[in-house]
Amino acid sequence: MLVLTRKTNQSISLGDNIRVTVLDVEGDRVSIGIDAPKEVRIFRSELLDDTLRQNRESLESANFSPGFLKKKSSAGQQGN
Repeated sequence: MLVLTRKTNQSISLGDNIRVTVLDVEGDRVSIGIDAPKEVRIFRSELLDDTLRQNRESLESANFSPGFLKKKSSAGQQGN
C-alpha cells in the first residue's frame, strides 16, 4: 500500500483520468473529492464489503452455489 500525506486542497492522480482531492480535515474525519469518468464505478469499501457478504450469505442459505448460477444463466443464453 502506498501511503501519502496531503494537505487540504492537495490532490493525487490515479492513472490519466482520476484525481482524488483532500477537501477538508476535521479531527479524525477527512472529506475527499473524486474526479473520475462516469464509467468508473466508485463505492465506499465498507458498503461494498457488506453487500458482498450479504449476497454470499443469501446464496449459502438458499443452497445455491456460484457454479449453479453460471450454468443456469449460460443455458438461458444458448438460444440467442
